[in-house]
Amino acid sequence: MPIVHIELLEGRTQEQKNEMVKEVTEAIVRTTGAKEEAVSIVISDMSKGNYAVGGKTLVQK
Repeated sequence: MPIVHIELLEGRTQEQKNEMVKEVTEAIVRTTGAKEEAVSIVISDMSKGNYAVGGKTLVQK
């Protein structure tokens, strides 16, 4: 049973997430032979204030 965890920065629409889930599921099924109903996907939306690069959060200027 494949379990996929995806972390995204906030701001994607539900439609974008739905399409991503569809395509990721198809890729997992195609490459592993798993049944579609066995694929689980967990999406975590992160606030830009909770993600940092180079010592600065994405909300810092």
